[in-house]
Amino acid sequence: MNKIIYPWIVCFLFLCGCGSSKKMASLVPEKPSQAPDYFCTWNLQGYVTSFSGTEPQRNAMNETNIFGDGQYGNWASMFKKVNRDLYFLLDDSWDVPLNNDKNYFGSLIVDSARFPSVAGRKPAQRLKTLSEKVKSAGWKGLGLWICAQEARKYKTGDSVQYWTERLQWMDTADVRYWKVDWGEKDRNPEWRGFLTDLGKQVAPQLKIEHALIPSVLDKAEFYRTYDVENIIAIPHTIARIGNVLSHLPAGKATSIINCEDEPYIAAGSGCAIGVMRHEFNGKLPNGVQDMVFPPTGRDLKNRLDEVVRAVRWHRIAEPFEINRNEIFIDTMQLHDYWVMEKNETWMDRKPGEVNSMSAPAIITRGLEKPIITLKTDDSLRPYILASKYPNGAIAVAAIGRTIKREYITPRANVLLKVDSLNKPLGVFGHFNELTLELKTPVGIKRIFAQDLAGDKAIDVTQRIIIKEDMVIISGALIDEIGLMAATKGDKSEPGLVLVFQYILKSPR
Repeated sequence: MNKIIYPWIVCFLFLCGCGSSKKMASLVPEKPSQAPDYFCTWNLQGYVTSFSGTEPQRNAMNETNIFGDGQYGNWASMFKKVNRDLYFLLDDSWDVPLNNDKNYFGSLIVDSARFPSVAGRKPAQRLKTLSEKVKSAGWKGLGLWICAQEARKYKTGDSVQYWTERLQWMDTADVRYWKVDWGEKDRNPEWRGFLTDLGKQVAPQLKIEHALIPSVLDKAEFYRTYDVENIIAIPHTIARIGNVLSHLPAGKATSIINCEDEPYIAAGSGCAIGVMRHEFNGKLPNGVQDMVFPPTGRDLKNRLDEVVRAVRWHRIAEPFEINRNEIFIDTMQLHDYWVMEKNETWMDRKPGEVNSMSAPAIITRGLEKPIITLKTDDSLRPYILASKYPNGAIAVAAIGRTIKREYITPRANVLLKVDSLNKPLGVFGHFNELTLELKTPVGIKRIFAQDLAGDKAIDVTQRIIIKEDMVIISGALIDEIGLMAATKGDKSEPGLVLVFQYILKSPR
């Protein structure tokens, strides 16, 4: 999964070597990512019903909302720039009647009242119809939310037969992703392990994601860090990643972590992305503030560019399993908190309540602990995440802080030791300065950089300092290049890729 060849880089450097500096090839490959990233409908289901209750939210799962042209429809048209990199994942209730009869949860039979185009068809063909519609809309494939149980309506007592049949449907329909969530067996590690093993046998192209019980990390191929309140999501997500990375003894955990809707955290920590934000901006249809994505703090619905950047980074370097390299988790904890006001979370919290969480200051995978220093007058530091991907690419992310009632992006000087820079470098967030210390003196000829949201590379050789074994990139350059293709009004922090062209040594 993680072996990536760089033909586009070879082509790019060839063009540059021929003096074609004005019209440069893109540093981001055109071919879509094979990463297990997806876009999930759950918050869309809530938004269009003004989060008026679980039943209306479930009833919003229907063909008209997904493919229709109404004011709050056509969900399948979102994230056009990266939809071919993402699975389109139908969340809760796609397989349940509109009366939400609990006897159908876990049926995995597309409900024909919700999706009239499948009426009269057998289960596998119903799924295939949806799968083809999603792919026709431009997405990589169809993903499905799965209730962790056998539907009471169809339960036979033979669990192997029940799930074998449904996995065969998925194989026939080319369904590529399962998000296995709550249900009667949601905290049964043996059952989750059984489902994973059976899936590999019956539907080998299907990716099965688990959650809730980290004891399955030695079996699960994909593991989700689970739901968070977006207003305080950063420390919760980083803390959960740290817990998952360290839960089992070194080398035992085989899962790729999905850290949900935190794209820059995903890039910096080698995780997959489960996009939950969407393109319906502003207040809910009933005029109330969107409590899942409040405009206070980060204002995530005005941060769509960061989704594009991180997903496109996965075209260069794909998320990887926990056991692929060594892990460093800082013992220093950074403490974040938010003083709540009305309509700022989907949880039951009162105005004035302090919503707090702590997380490791630094997490690295395959790299040493970086050295972090601040300017004399600065006291607040960002979270720093850095990973060396199995294909040699490196990503480093500076993640902001949630303090009182403000999202802050403190800047730091970050010194990161790396073996070499012969593969792409991804940089996410704000820095004072990023220094890469190499094992040997640098023999770099040219350096190119590009906003991951754009398609134009820039020669930045003269704007980066090279001192013996040090490569020093200013925060100002990171901001400039990393926001070069920013959408007007978007609040995302910078995200860029750099490629280093080395001086070729003459053979002796």
